[in-house]
Amino acid sequence: MKDEELWKKRFQIFAAIRLVGVVTFLLGVAIAFSNLVRPGGWPLVGGVLAIIGVVDALVAPRVLKRGWERLDQ
Repeated sequence: MKDEELWKKRFQIFAAIRLVGVVTFLLGVAIAFSNLVRPGGWPLVGGVLAIIGVVDALVAPRVLKRGWERLDQ
């Protein structure tokens, strides 16, 4: 695989993980503060999903980058 193709694929994976994290966060906020799941919202479930989304958007790409750096050495 060419170097350019490898980095393009890695960037797409990196962006997808971040996007999934942001969508999970927004879904958690929607569940917590709207009638999406039940009337009056569901703060506990929404809060947990929001936290998972933030961790996924911020921490997972860094872990993935470290793994790729190890593979490249």
